[in-house]
Amino acid sequence: MRKSLEDLRLSRGEKRALNQILDDESQDVYFTHKIRSEAFDLVREGINGENPQLLIDWLEEIVKLLLEEKFEANQHSVSKAFFSPGDDCLRFILDSISSAKRNASICVFTITDNRISSAIERAHRRGVDFRIITDDDKTMDAGSDIMRLDELGIPIRTDKTKFHMHHKFAIFDDSLLVSGSYNWTRSAADYNEENIIATDHPELVGQFEELFNHLWNKFSG
Repeated sequence: MRKSLEDLRLSRGEKRALNQILDDESQDVYFTHKIRSEAFDLVREGINGENPQLLIDWLEEIVKLLLEEKFEANQHSVSKAFFSPGDDCLRFILDSISSAKRNASICVFTITDNRISSAIERAHRRGVDFRIITDDDKTMDAGSDIMRLDELGIPIRTDKTKFHMHHKFAIFDDSLLVSGSYNWTRSAADYNEENIIATDHPELVGQFEELFNHLWNKFSG
């Protein structure tokens, strides 16, 4: 930035270079704050010089770039909550399954809602790679769709313990996390007080991916 300030203007090439740096560091909010602070420090150093207005114009261009970067990042972020009874949770789960392009890692206590299992089947047939972890006891319940999904060739693992695998979360295309109290059942949609949240926050998605892979390996036996 100090070099870009030598001629008291931000050229197109310098804008492109700064934009590229901001894109590369888009997940680091502290980096953006650092850029802003350094820009203000540079202006303070030269504010008593011959061209204070040009300094202000340069600073305005820097701030504008930072604001545009923040706006674009927010445009692509997902941060939502859904509640039941009602179809909001179900609809978002179905939309997430139908929108998946590459893979889906599902870790849920039980699946008995045929609308969800049918969506999984359709996505599986168009090439989405699924992995499902579920509770071993619940696979034996009347209405469980786990055996149906297993027969389709979808890899499934269970805890095989006297305790419950009670998680309810899914990760789609390694970038979208859906988690909450909501069981993937008709009762959850029709009667229960439940919730799910959805986020594409990389750190949260990564933590749940790490957990899923840990459980997948743990239940391999």
